[in-house]
Amino acid sequence: METLIIMLLAYLFGSIPAGAWVARTYGVDIQKVGSGNTGATNILRTLGWGPALVVAFFDVFKGGIALLIARLFGLDGLQLGLVAVSAVLGHNYSVFLRFRGGKGVATSMGTTVVLDPLVGLMILPIGICVIWLTRYVSAGSMVGAVSGVIVAIALGRPLWEVVTLALLALLIFWTHRENYRRLQAGNERRFGERVKPEAPATETSSAG
Repeated sequence: METLIIMLLAYLFGSIPAGAWVARTYGVDIQKVGSGNTGATNILRTLGWGPALVVAFFDVFKGGIALLIARLFGLDGLQLGLVAVSAVLGHNYSVFLRFRGGKGVATSMGTTVVLDPLVGLMILPIGICVIWLTRYVSAGSMVGAVSGVIVAIALGRPLWEVVTLALLALLIFWTHRENYRRLQAGNERRFGERVKPEAPATETSSAG
């Protein structure tokens, strides 16, 4: 029962829509702009680096704090993994936004760094390098997610951790399914492209 309660709390904490709230201070409904996602990528394209960094920090933080709270209550192993997944599900399908949200990349990163700091710190530069080389946030997000599973296996991490990272990777691939199709078609937006706040939401963004 304790695990279920903490999973619910992790979901609710993950549901806090930092992107939507930050955008609202600028008079923007982020769900009606660009991709409609509340993650840092859409914030960056719409409002610029300052607001995007604030949102990215909070999205990472809420994933990490959910795991820290779980550890304070003595949860370990697969229980921690379930809390991590719950936090990311909250971000992706926020109860405060009618079960819409972001793409879970930053929140997954936060949970991974607390779950296994070495794995988290190893996959971060991989994702950044892919984004830098391709200028596609979606590509870096998906490659980073897969690399987390590979790194965990290579380091001989326990099965529950590998399964947790695999579940997080599956969630990232699911939220990026439209991006994957656009990458194949060659019409995915590149990192740094801006959208006007007045523009209507027409498609899904690269990451967030």
